[in-house]
Amino acid sequence: MYDFLHRIASLCRKELLAIFKDPANRVILVVPSLIESFLFGYAATYDLVDVPYALLDQDRGAISTELVARLDGTGIFHRVANLQTPADITRAIDSQQALIVIQIGPRFEQQLNAGESAPIQLILDARNSNTAGSAAAYIGLVIESYNTALRGGAGPPLTVEARAWYNPNLETRWNLLPGLIASLSMLQMMMLSALSVARERENGTFDQLLVTPYSPIEIMIGKAIPTIMIGMMQSTIVLLVAFFWFKIPMAGSLLALYAGLGLFAIASVGIGLSISAVSANMQQAMLYTFMMIMPLILLSGLATPVRNMPQILQIATLVNPLRFAIDLVQRIYLEGVGLFTLIHDLIPLLIISAITLPLAAWLFRNRLL
Repeated sequence: MYDFLHRIASLCRKELLAIFKDPANRVILVVPSLIESFLFGYAATYDLVDVPYALLDQDRGAISTELVARLDGTGIFHRVANLQTPADITRAIDSQQALIVIQIGPRFEQQLNAGESAPIQLILDARNSNTAGSAAAYIGLVIESYNTALRGGAGPPLTVEARAWYNPNLETRWNLLPGLIASLSMLQMMMLSALSVARERENGTFDQLLVTPYSPIEIMIGKAIPTIMIGMMQSTIVLLVAFFWFKIPMAGSLLALYAGLGLFAIASVGIGLSISAVSANMQQAMLYTFMMIMPLILLSGLATPVRNMPQILQIATLVNPLRFAIDLVQRIYLEGVGLFTLIHDLIPLLIISAITLPLAAWLFRNRLL
């Protein structure tokens, strides 16, 4: 056992030296994780922050003026144009000057004073459907609040009070950044493990490795462990950015989080080593990896919920370790659940690991023959 562990440690040291001896590699393994964490945290957001709108107020009465003033006072909506005729609406939307056009009819105040319904028309630029839909819903809340004030505070007999659990301010980054803890590390782990054996073949050191007293299984383990360590390091970088910079509180246990991430790393490295075993050179390994990464991310549930996908794609996600890792990380980080609650995520990761690692070893042995 001591000799086995010593040989594995020697292989791990060799692999780490091969990765870190180039200063460019040291930068690539750290800087992209930091940059992507900040980019996703700030840029990839559906939160309502700045919504430009145009106003076509054909009534220009006191009630419509006060209603629009309430909308301007939210700090989210800012008026970019006061339209004069309905024909101006097309120009405001087509030029993308305004996301929403609010049209108030000429008999708006007269209808309200007569006790009639006075509709307000919203014209949305649905090319940005998520933001436009959220903005329209927010305008509806402002109008309903003002409608209640006009009735002297006499609201409807039934009211709805919403409370958001695990993300009280409904911020996009609270959902996105915990998912990146798994997804960003998977990119690097698959790439490093896919290039490991291919690099040996291309550099001419593969034959030297074969004449050593190492078995194929030991070589695979020696190449897997350094990649897993680097993947865990990158997950830690994203975790620190989410917790300390973006102030996203962590509700769960670090031990449970890293246990789940460790299992996910084994499954990811198994896929990467399988790619490496069938690749003749680094160019092939990179090509195969890029072909797999995009489908894995799209079918992970990071951008869109898995339940919203067609049934056949939902079945395809069952072989994607990133799907289960993102669910596991988000629930531990935001909800604070334990590993036993996430057994439905852990078992698929175990199955994927139990398939990909032996597959990589089998492919590796057959490449030797």
